[in-house]
Amino acid sequence: MLRSGFRQHGLPFMLILACVSAHGFGHGSRTASVLAELAKLRPDWRLVLSTALPASFLELALGPVPHEQRRCRWDVGVIQADALGADPAATLEALEQVERALPGQLEREAAWLVQQGEPALVLGDVPPAAARLASRTGLPLVWLASFGWDAIYGPMAADPQLEPEQAERFAGWAEHCRTLYRRGDLLLRCPLAMPMPWDLPERAIGLTSSSPRLDLADLAERLQLPPDRQRCVLISFGGMGFPLDPALLAHWPEHVFLGPDPAMTAAPNGRLLPPGVRPLDAMPLIGRLITKPGYSSFCEALSQNVGIHLVHREGFAEAAVLEADLQRIGWHRLLSQEQLRSGDWQLDQPLLPPSGTPLPTQGAAEAAAAIVTFAEERSAVPMYAGHTIG
Repeated sequence: MLRSGFRQHGLPFMLILACVSAHGFGHGSRTASVLAELAKLRPDWRLVLSTALPASFLELALGPVPHEQRRCRWDVGVIQADALGADPAATLEALEQVERALPGQLEREAAWLVQQGEPALVLGDVPPAAARLASRTGLPLVWLASFGWDAIYGPMAADPQLEPEQAERFAGWAEHCRTLYRRGDLLLRCPLAMPMPWDLPERAIGLTSSSPRLDLADLAERLQLPPDRQRCVLISFGGMGFPLDPALLAHWPEHVFLGPDPAMTAAPNGRLLPPGVRPLDAMPLIGRLITKPGYSSFCEALSQNVGIHLVHREGFAEAAVLEADLQRIGWHRLLSQEQLRSGDWQLDQPLLPPSGTPLPTQGAAEAAAAIVTFAEERSAVPMYAGHTIG
């Protein structure tokens, strides 16, 4: 393994290569919020997203921020049966498929980085293989994370419903991921976090969220929303969505519901988010969000003072952490999956207050400033080692 030395000087220009998990839209939303702040601080820096997330999603998330995409799949995360359930067997199969494809991808992406001939930094959120790319090219690596896949696969290995062979494979993947995470140079530790015992220098940051960017009066008129935001409810379950019977909206005739599911328009009080409108853009107009546990959804809702009706989720270790943290930092109500499916959404009940104090909401700006400081203090010239790093 070859690694270049670091030069001590300020940089007029740098390439930021963000390797982003395509497990769900949450990682992309988080990275986009940080890159948008980074573009304010260093508008001449080149922002490249290396991810399998859809280009349409990245364009919506980043808005006016200039960026490029290199379509790469760096990790699997967890294959989901639906927005509220995991598929362990499919996850193991997908992990092995991605691992087989990684050597060729590393070869191509390392060669591309060298061809750019520019000072560069790798930002990982949070594919472990980003460490292999950084090692291969001699680039510094910054993790932006609230958890790593080691913290997800470890508990999956302990699931008594798995076959012993499956459990052993998950334990091996957990250790493999943890080893790669420890190759980083800096951890930007997001809130709502799981343990990340990676033995790295770290910087704690606040909630990471982009800002709404549409005219609220125009959006309220387009969606025919009542002026009382407490009567407006957003239903959003991330990129996979969750199929709800629109007839359930009739249980709450005094409320207006909006979300990304076209089926909602079958109900008189259902509204579809128009193309180009993120859930975040509508949040200043709503009082409550019905959703699953999700880091970026929490950050966006909490930053816009939206109460969260949280649907319980099994099979994904982060969910329990987020559920406990929500009760500590945000106005909320907790729903079972049966309550979700039956329409018992508790919208007539007051939100429960947090047991602790709110979190600061400037995490994206804090992360961007930390990346600038780190990059300008420890810049690296790309070096191509010419062989695969395991």
